[in-house]
Amino acid sequence: MDRITVLAARLRRLTLKTVCAPAESMLLAVTAVALSAGGVAWIVDTGPLADLFWGLGTLAAVVPAVGWVLASLRHGEVGVDMVAVLALGGTLAVQEYLAGALIALMLATGRTLETAARRRASHDLRHLLERAPRSARLSTATGVRVVPSAEVRVGDLLVVGPGEVVPVDGRVESIIAVLDESALTGEPLQTERAHGEAVRSGVVNAGAAFELRATAAERDSTYAGIVRLAREAGAESAPVVRLADRYAAWLLPLTLVTAGLAWLVSGSAVRAVAVLVVATPCPLLLAAPVAIVSGLSRASRLGVVVRGGGALENLGRARTLVLDKTGTLTAGRPRVLDVIAAPGGTPAEVLRLAASVDQYSPHVLAQAIVDTAHRRDVALSVPSAVSEEPGRGASGTVDGRRVSVGRVAASDTRPSWARAVDNRALLDGAAVAWLTVDGQPAGAVLLRDPVRPDAPRTLRRLRATGIERLLMLTGDRAEPAHEVAAVLGLDDVRAELGPADKVAAVRAERARAVTVMVGEGVNDAPALAAADIGVAMGARGATASSEAADIVLTTDRVDRLADAVSIAVRARRIAVQSAFGGMLMSLAAMTAAAFGLLLPAAGALLQEAIDVAVILNALRALRVDQAARPALAPVAEALVQRFAAEHDDLQDVLEAVRGAADRVSDSPGPQALAAVEEAHRLLAERLLPHESAEEHELYPALAPALGGPEATATMSRAHTEIARLSRRIATHLDLSHGEGGLAPGQLDDLRSCLYGLNTVLRLHFTQEEENYFSLANTPPAGGCRGS
Repeated sequence: MDRITVLAARLRRLTLKTVCAPAESMLLAVTAVALSAGGVAWIVDTGPLADLFWGLGTLAAVVPAVGWVLASLRHGEVGVDMVAVLALGGTLAVQEYLAGALIALMLATGRTLETAARRRASHDLRHLLERAPRSARLSTATGVRVVPSAEVRVGDLLVVGPGEVVPVDGRVESIIAVLDESALTGEPLQTERAHGEAVRSGVVNAGAAFELRATAAERDSTYAGIVRLAREAGAESAPVVRLADRYAAWLLPLTLVTAGLAWLVSGSAVRAVAVLVVATPCPLLLAAPVAIVSGLSRASRLGVVVRGGGALENLGRARTLVLDKTGTLTAGRPRVLDVIAAPGGTPAEVLRLAASVDQYSPHVLAQAIVDTAHRRDVALSVPSAVSEEPGRGASGTVDGRRVSVGRVAASDTRPSWARAVDNRALLDGAAVAWLTVDGQPAGAVLLRDPVRPDAPRTLRRLRATGIERLLMLTGDRAEPAHEVAAVLGLDDVRAELGPADKVAAVRAERARAVTVMVGEGVNDAPALAAADIGVAMGARGATASSEAADIVLTTDRVDRLADAVSIAVRARRIAVQSAFGGMLMSLAAMTAAAFGLLLPAAGALLQEAIDVAVILNALRALRVDQAARPALAPVAEALVQRFAAEHDDLQDVLEAVRGAADRVSDSPGPQALAAVEEAHRLLAERLLPHESAEEHELYPALAPALGGPEATATMSRAHTEIARLSRRIATHLDLSHGEGGLAPGQLDDLRSCLYGLNTVLRLHFTQEEENYFSLANTPPAGGCRGS
């Protein structure tokens, strides 16, 4: 029997347990009819007939209640339904038939509410399992035929029809594919994947049919891994649920002792029955599981798959968070930080030549350079005679010149601009791809793995939820590791660690507090397993890390981690609140009943009200915490996507400003003046209109989600400073034209304006991306930049 068949069988059993529930429904109907019929008989003054109906309703509940008790005993448990059986028997013995009927209705209602609550709370997880793809359309030379998805092999060409679920991981072979990825990411917006782009199994084709080249078999694909995790979700009882069971277990002897003392002291068996009536521990039995399962359901909607209630409850108690750097706090892919040209050249030409050669290189740095050129709409040339030396870089002929990109040998005779590049790379923790043209250094491209735009907000939210210590572990060099830690305000950082070192560090943290480990690479799997709770970045992470983790984030967003912790804290708080709040109310009612202040019938009504209130309170864990992350309106979402793309397009403007400042510092001659004029042209034509549009379009659209216009006031002040510095640069240009060149008295202020503007722009861009653009439901394209 294959995996899908086994899964379907389990789902059928789940459905029989939690959806059909014919016994509970029938019992509810019978007890409700009996109570109503007895009420009608009592109103028309036929007391004996009323007692008969109420007695029959009580007897109808005794039989299934005894069955539930025997089932618990067979499993070695003293079932708390024993209290209900004693209460039902007691009401019959003292002829409190109305109380018995009310208890019967309460018992039936509690069981039905439990079934309904679990069905609602587990709906999202069951939906995730039920939509697992079972077949695929295999395209062959003889046509297209439907085959079981388990028979798909790597390299097979598949056809995915409109509305169909992608059966395996693969790459788009058609021109474009329009996909609904909400099942994996929790994001409602459709995405487009171009030819050659990766597609994960489990997403839905929201457009026309497209061809897919399988890159993994079904069992190794993304959705199969999520199904395995979801199938385990809820299988383990959460510690808070087991705690509730322990308290419910001692409630039975406490109830018997209280009832016995009430009978012994007062001589009234009615008091003892009243104690039994209000002692039924439905709040404990229902509240904790419903709250925890509701939290699991809420998390699954956001693309967070939790293995079970225990993991969610532990996550809510965590106080230490250990994070891997690459792919977790950073994008996991290098991005271009800056492009620097030798004197006489331009950054645009350096990027064009470097990307032209690197088109044929599989190296990750080469791909980053080519991607940047494409985003900036740079027209690339087709190189010839391309070769690549491992560890050195690629070479080729571009437009008749011999161009090389990569490392260069260290030399004491390097020009001053090249030494400045080395210094900046050291300070920024960046890698350098050198460009040489016909054997001469012509420029450099600085690259680094940037911090995720949503990481700072995520860490602030985590501290707000109760995380007290944030620690980063990485195998990377110390310099870039400490740079990331400083930007994010981490409490500690450990660099140049191997897998065994990470495990030792996690165990040391775990000895002090409940510890969460977050990672995404194969080397993180041992550390994830060593932590109290392991969280894997599963969107691009390795299978090994996902298998070792207790929680998997199925979307490539670290802010989902803060969502998961917030949900866990809230679900645990509601579970404890519901269980113990309900139990305290039951204990108070028991005390009142023992002193004769509460008759059995009134006690039954009170207990029914307590049960309903507790379950409804537990279901609050399904609701969205509006304070967790502001929700953007569709208009604001579209504007965020637009301005994020413009940030990428404007990177060459920032490079031009920095380059002009360097030229003025090196040799304030005609070439420096030309560089300043070019930078000012770019500012006036491209950057300042962008800033004005942000001020008048984006910020007003964001204001409602952020709490009002004051939330963007500091960013508006930055716009004012950018405009002021730009005007100051324009004034210097006017003065230079009157003097026939840059005067010595202008140089210090002009240099200060250019460097200052470059710094303000980079800080301003970063702040907007972290504070505003990270709020988007769909991460903006190219959102993690090198700046």
